[in-house]
Amino acid sequence: MADNRNNSGGGGRGRRDNNRGRNNRGDQHESDLKEKMVALNRVSKVTKGGRTFTFAAIVVVGDGKGKVGHGTGKSKDISEAIQKATDVARKSMIKVPLYKGTIPHEQLGKYGAGKVLLKPASEGTGVIAGGAMRSVLDICGVHNVLAKSQGSSNPHNVIKATIDALKKLRSPQTIAKQRGISMEKLFEG
Repeated sequence: MADNRNNSGGGGRGRRDNNRGRNNRGDQHESDLKEKMVALNRVSKVTKGGRTFTFAAIVVVGDGKGKVGHGTGKSKDISEAIQKATDVARKSMIKVPLYKGTIPHEQLGKYGAGKVLLKPASEGTGVIAGGAMRSVLDICGVHNVLAKSQGSSNPHNVIKATIDALKKLRSPQTIAKQRGISMEKLFEG
């Protein structure tokens, strides 16, 4: 009877160790990700017992090689709000086609009242963008771009409009394949 319990106990520990190993590999992949807090807002709710303060955080996560995601989190504790936002951002990541450190073509993005215009730029230009847009483009790995926020300056709308514009981008290879022409002809005209 004692041998049977030891075997089942050892099997249970073995399974837990296997799960830990899987989690470590996942953490190692996620450790490549950079995160940047874009906005932290303190919200107060007036109740019968007085004021209750909560925090809302907006976080952008990316690997600097074309993957980016955003998320929001709310909690009574600042660090918990940031952690929730980071978890949401990691789950909502998208892949962005980059071409020589910039975006492949001009693109307009919209979300609510937020409008964003992104234009490719030559080497050495840098990220010409303001506020929340700069955070998204830096974390994504875009090194040269011209960007203009044309609508709302609300960070929620600006980030979502920027992500919308990045989602709509197509790589030069995809465009050449869709048109049925070579890459040289695509760039030379």
